[in-house]
Amino acid sequence: MAEKKIGVAKKVAISVGALLAAIALIVGGYVAYVMLSYYRLDDSISIEADAPKDPAAELNYWIDLASDDGSSPELTVVASNLGFGAYGPDFDFFMDGGSGSVAKSAQYVEDNIKGTAEAIKELDTDFLLFQEVDVAGTRSHDVNEYELLRSEFFGDDSVFVQNYDSPYLAWPPYAPHGANKAGLATFSDCLIADTTRRSLPISEGFSKFLDLDRCYSISRIPTSSGVDLVLFNVHLSAYGADESIMKGQRDMLFADMQKARDAGNFVIAGGDFNHDMIGISNEIFDNKTDTEASWAKPFDFASVPEGFTVACKALLDEGTFDSAATCRDAGRPYDGTNDRWVMDAFIYSDNVECLEQSTLDLDFAYSDHNPVYMKFRLK
Repeated sequence: MAEKKIGVAKKVAISVGALLAAIALIVGGYVAYVMLSYYRLDDSISIEADAPKDPAAELNYWIDLASDDGSSPELTVVASNLGFGAYGPDFDFFMDGGSGSVAKSAQYVEDNIKGTAEAIKELDTDFLLFQEVDVAGTRSHDVNEYELLRSEFFGDDSVFVQNYDSPYLAWPPYAPHGANKAGLATFSDCLIADTTRRSLPISEGFSKFLDLDRCYSISRIPTSSGVDLVLFNVHLSAYGADESIMKGQRDMLFADMQKARDAGNFVIAGGDFNHDMIGISNEIFDNKTDTEASWAKPFDFASVPEGFTVACKALLDEGTFDSAATCRDAGRPYDGTNDRWVMDAFIYSDNVECLEQSTLDLDFAYSDHNPVYMKFRLK
């Protein structure tokens, strides 16, 4: 009887061992797949713009700075993080402490992208800077959001710049985030002469598999004065980035902006900076999150080069800031009481005159971000 028990125990041990070995093999294989599939695009890639979707569209070949009364025209730029089309008010995100990872359906994604686009159209914009634009992805049901935007803004020149092309993320297990290809999209009612993709510094540790690739785009719009309006489409890191990485990203961005300004160009950077761009959003919006414990820390305003202005912070400093927040806490569905911040902003050079800057308050109906817009003149 004792020998029989030993035999059964041995068989159980072998079975358990085989099961553990199989699990280890699967996990090891998956980790190897993720590591081998990971890649970063080269720096300073030149990307051609796509012609307007409407072949009959009349595209302006430059910004005409000479008007009848001698003043330059009023122009408008919008920056909008689309949240890959998944972030309706009832969506939360697992990397922010929630449980959501994939949009409800392809139709849900399309409705959110189109909802944002329709609201922006009311502003009669000249230039558009979109972030978190999926062109293929598990999380967005393989909806090509760039093509959706091209159909909405069919008379504009446009360019898509890939941020990352991630391997399949098998987490969370109940609804894997999957494989996703996403980036930045810039639209203009004038010719986009050229666009360059710049690769931002990111962590070289394991966290790079969460933050993936990061970049910003530089698009040049000719003007009648012989210099360009240089638009920077920006989405800085949030997840897994330490302060040295964040500083490296700011330093690189500002160096390129300064270089463009030194060449005599007009410079505007817009997008999601993943920092509190007024510095006191917790106070303004009565947040519960402690500033030091939050990932939404105040931006390093001292790092902004001389001659450049953070539009929303300038309004705050002069006592005229009166805008809605641009980003909500996505750790839970939105009910109007979530913590909120101003994270989407514009930074412009001293030869650009800001006439108005505000949040397009959509109450986070289509994304966890509200669009921001700025009316301006080129001096």
